Amino acid sequence: MSVATAAVRANLLNMAKLSIKGLIESALSFGRTLDSDYPPLQQFFVVMEHCLKHGLRVKKSFLGFNKSLWGPLELVEKLCPEAAEISASVRDLPGLKTPLGRARAWLRLALMQKRLADYLRLLITRKDLLNDFYESSALMLEEEGAVIVGLLVGLNVIDANLCVKGEDLDSQVGVIDFSMYLKNDIDDYRSEERNSQIASILDQKNYVEELNRQLSSTVNGLHGRVESLEKSNSKLIEELAIAKNNIIKLQEENQQLRSENSLILLKTQQHLEVTHGDVSVERDAYKQSSQGLDEMYNEAQRQLKEECQLRQDVENELVVQVSMKQEMELAMKLLEKDIHEKQDTLIGLRHQLDEVKAINVEMYQKMQSSDDEMQKKNSMISRLEEKTNQITATMKQLEQRLQEAERHRISAEEGTRRFKLDFANKADSLQRQIQHREKQLQQLETDLKIEREWRQALQNDLDREKETVAQLSTEALQINGLKKEFHRLQDENLQLKSICEDQEQALGELGSKLSESKLKIEDIKEANKALQGGQVWLKDKEATHCKLCEKEFSISRRKHHCRNCGEIFCNSCSDNELPLPASPKPVRVCDTCHALLLQRCSSNPT
Repeated sequence: MSVATAAVRANLLNMAKLSIKGLIESALSFGRTLDSDYPPLQQFFVVMEHCLKHGLRVKKSFLGFNKSLWGPLELVEKLCPEAAEISASVRDLPGLKTPLGRARAWLRLALMQKRLADYLRLLITRKDLLNDFYESSALMLEEEGAVIVGLLVGLNVIDANLCVKGEDLDSQVGVIDFSMYLKNDIDDYRSEERNSQIASILDQKNYVEELNRQLSSTVNGLHGRVESLEKSNSKLIEELAIAKNNIIKLQEENQQLRSENSLILLKTQQHLEVTHGDVSVERDAYKQSSQGLDEMYNEAQRQLKEECQLRQDVENELVVQVSMKQEMELAMKLLEKDIHEKQDTLIGLRHQLDEVKAINVEMYQKMQSSDDEMQKKNSMISRLEEKTNQITATMKQLEQRLQEAERHRISAEEGTRRFKLDFANKADSLQRQIQHREKQLQQLETDLKIEREWRQALQNDLDREKETVAQLSTEALQINGLKKEFHRLQDENLQLKSICEDQEQALGELGSKLSESKLKIEDIKEANKALQGGQVWLKDKEATHCKLCEKEFSISRRKHHCRNCGEIFCNSCSDNELPLPASPKPVRVCDTCHALLLQRCSSNPT
């Protein structure tokens, strides 16, 4: 039994070889497009039907026993998703009623799709699934099935246009016609020659198809690269526009900060001038008060010599003078406090000026690290530095003046101390001479009225000074608010600087990517040129002048073609030689192509 099945498999294999070989030869001699009435094609489908039916298991049904080819062919849909379209179209055909008709339609559609060998190869690899439909000695489970599948690859040369809807595939009788394969010796000799020709033609056709597939894949890859590069270029252009807008905003903010710095400096100068005026006014008032006290003391000495009778009244007056002395000391203490507060404000202003100097230095460093547009404004920064130097010089002068004021204040304090000592000594002498000053009490009363008026004037001056102190405190609060705003603006400026540096780094990286993408695009263009047939070769008659130097050609100035771009140049503009992809030997190229190729080799050494 096994010998008989092996003989049947061998016969079917030989018939498959003959049918496939005859179909390919007749198709190449007749024409590439075949229809359903072509006899060799009909015999091929009959032979394939017998090969697929060999060893097919019989399945029981209600109507009896049935051998169905549609069962194993329907498995291809699960193994290859691309076959789902064929199976769906076979199921949708209205004229097919039997599984055999569906299997015949499936074979014709797979042949038209040129995937019959691929589908059957996937089917024979899954023997675990085929065991449900075929016996163990079936053709599809043995080596003969793999050989037939390999022979079916040659059918990809044939183009078939088969109308499946109009044919009656259910009732066709599959009978093999052996007369088509019986030939004489002459036909065999001719067939051998024809086979050699067909083999060469098939080899050429396969080579051309492979080239076409490779070229189509490369063209698709190049199109994808070009689209990706265009998208990246558009993104880079948008990012460049955003970066430029950010730079413009940073420049505007820098200008605003400079204007605010200048306003702060003007305010500090005005405040310093006001404080110096107040100190000078207080100094003059103090000198006047000390002079008035000396005069009053001399007059009191004269009056006390004459007034001896009114001793008790004079003692009361002395108590009043002691209280006035205490008030004067309090006033001096208040003045000292005001001076100390003003010194603190001056120290704060000095710190502000130091901070302004540090900010100016940082701004100068930022301007040095910015782009070429920012370098034009270095002159403005130098002017600002000169102004800051002038401000520092004025501050030094103001400090010297303050030191002089402090010296005057120290001298005034020493004068008050001396005045206190002299006043104590004089009080002792006055107590001794009270008996002699009692006579001129009336004159002293008048003098006391004058002193009261002077006291009221001093109180008015003190009230004015308090008002000035309140104004200075409000100004100090305003300066503190300005300090906070300045620190906030400084922090914002630092953040913007970091953002600008990150964007500059991103711009540098984007520039490098742009240069790489440009080189890739040029390589792609050259590859497309090579695929499309090379460069355009300019005719000699069309060129009368050199393309680079635009000098007219003559007998002494001859024409030369660039082997890379195909344009015509003179000898001086094309005196370069480089190897090209089309020719490994060095050939003549123009100056522009020479520079471009050298740049490309340096950027891509591989």
